[in-house]
Amino acid sequence: MDSRETFVPQPSPPTDTPIARAAAAALEVMAKRGDREWPRPANTRVITVANQKGGVGKTTTSVNIAAALAMHGARVLVVDLDPQGNASTALGVEHHADVPSMYHVLIEDMPLEDIIVASPELPNLCCAPATLHLAGAEIELVSKVARESRLRRALDAYDKTKFDYVIIDCPPSLGLLTLNALVGGDELLIPIQCEYYALEGLSQLIGTVDLVTSHLNQTLNVSTILLTMYDARTRLASQVAEEVRSHFGETCLKTVIPRSVRVSEAPSYGQSVMTYDPGSTGALAYSEAASEIAHRWAGAAS
Repeated sequence: MDSRETFVPQPSPPTDTPIARAAAAALEVMAKRGDREWPRPANTRVITVANQKGGVGKTTTSVNIAAALAMHGARVLVVDLDPQGNASTALGVEHHADVPSMYHVLIEDMPLEDIIVASPELPNLCCAPATLHLAGAEIELVSKVARESRLRRALDAYDKTKFDYVIIDCPPSLGLLTLNALVGGDELLIPIQCEYYALEGLSQLIGTVDLVTSHLNQTLNVSTILLTMYDARTRLASQVAEEVRSHFGETCLKTVIPRSVRVSEAPSYGQSVMTYDPGSTGALAYSEAASEIAHRWAGAAS
């Protein structure tokens, strides 16, 4: 029997909180639109979301893609590797100094299963939180054995079949935390901002990916490029989108993510935009993007 069919996150999130009620309302909106469950992958997809350029929407993309997939029947784990813990915040998960976190997994060899908590956001959504302790992990990892592969080892020791997707959110740098995410993932999703310096530094990331695939993780591939912060009113945005599409071809999703106040507001309420305002343009765009990601491997769905 496929263990993903019987998995229920433990402990179950409370059902009488404002976030839980918002999630229920969002699922009701989705049902009224006639949205159905999307195909689930035959094997767990481990997707790293990375771009060393700050402010391109990495965390926003990670949590909203995760929430959209969960809303459509998938079981999703978000691994927060950013010391700021913004993904944990957006998923309504505690991440203060006393919470067992990814720091303890990477530095103290704590089993991943000991830190995973259910998000109140949605029933199928879990999070491995980050705390500020991770800020020191870059230095502490330097002296560790196999420092680039510690996340991979933790994931391999964990029964990933409990989830359909593992989404790894990275900090805005190419340090050891991001390197661990690249070694730990099978796919790389790169959010690219539709602004003048969109491709600046991207060659450095691609160069790092090439080194990782050559020496540390041969399975890693750049599977998805997502255009974010698209402003249809400007010619620049369409020019950047055209340039990215011409360079990356089919790797670039057809869906673009528009600038949206609602997307920016949602984390302050401990929610993704998918439950905060499921009818907003941002939520609809992320839902379409997640649908593309899910259906690209529809032929291999279980």
